[in-house]
Amino acid sequence: MAGCSNCGKDLSLTDPLKNSNTRIIEDISEVSEPEVIEVEQEKKYCSDCQQVVTAKSELALPKSDIGLNLTILICYLWVSLGIPFTRLAKYLKDFFLFDMSTSGLSRHVIRVSGIFAEVYDEILEDVQMGCILFADETGWRIKGDLCWLWVFGTKESAFFEIDKSRGSDVVLRILGEIFPGVLVVDGWGAYLSTICEQQSCMAHLLRKMRKFCAKFPELKDIARFYVKFRRIIRDGERLQKMRKEYGEEKFFRRLDRLENRLEELLKWPNPDNVLQNVIDKVRRQQPRILTFVRHPGVPSHNNFAEYLIRIGVLKRKISGGSKSEEGAKAYAVLLSLHTTCKLRKIPFLRFMKESLIHYMRTGKPMLLKEFSEVESLKKAA
Repeated sequence: MAGCSNCGKDLSLTDPLKNSNTRIIEDISEVSEPEVIEVEQEKKYCSDCQQVVTAKSELALPKSDIGLNLTILICYLWVSLGIPFTRLAKYLKDFFLFDMSTSGLSRHVIRVSGIFAEVYDEILEDVQMGCILFADETGWRIKGDLCWLWVFGTKESAFFEIDKSRGSDVVLRILGEIFPGVLVVDGWGAYLSTICEQQSCMAHLLRKMRKFCAKFPELKDIARFYVKFRRIIRDGERLQKMRKEYGEEKFFRRLDRLENRLEELLKWPNPDNVLQNVIDKVRRQQPRILTFVRHPGVPSHNNFAEYLIRIGVLKRKISGGSKSEEGAKAYAVLLSLHTTCKLRKIPFLRFMKESLIHYMRTGKPMLLKEFSEVESLKKAA
């Protein structure tokens, strides 16, 4: 301390006091050049197969000069934070003095996503076997053309797909003609192509009714219809929770009453044109309005799917979509990995590193199931 911070007096010759303050500061390393590592790879001749083999390095993917740590960082920033390649290239140059073109970044990410194809299939299989499955879709762009980002998710897995179609062909390809669980959706007709128990999102339906109420405040019947319909949904939620307490006979008796109340509500006498429009919307969804009551754990809304797909919506707003079909496929693969790791509380960065190292050793990535088994053994040891 050279001088007093209050009056400016010179304190350079003054002895310090015995007591002092301890301050803890956390920081990151300053901007530095990338570390260049020279790896000597031994070559040996195999007399059995009569071939010269070269030792492998686990510091980078085969035939790549981009290190494994940098590879994982690029994927994380691109998928988790939604940073487009133009800004990602600038970030790497500003902070690490690492110069890489946007096309080089794109090619590298596409290659990494291809390595994780088996993990992507593993997630799809888990989704297809889900007891309760949530699905949603949102607009996407590939080279400016309108496409769709789809998500099919359970509480432990999320499978993303980008397709030019918003039709039933995507649903059939992902889920097949028959799905054994309950499918919770927003009411889009494409999902009806798969045979299964379905629950339409009542939050969507109630939101549409509120818009009608706000647009036509003079039409009191719309507000009355909305209140009665909302009461049916809330009674259904209470009935679902009380199933064990009521017993099966009482539960189904009350469920029949609830369904009759809904049917009677749709017979509203002498509705005007606006209310009739509302009734028609509800009528189309009627077989999928009270499905949730019969199935424990199934919600009356599709909020979870909207939560899953939100990261894609943010990515689209930042980057505008994808520049190529290969890039869109890579984003769907890595987003599926990232979101599934998040749902299962698996460290995404560590999983990527260990899975890629496993790939360099065996030619196949480590699956999520294998990673979880290894982690369980570590905790038990």
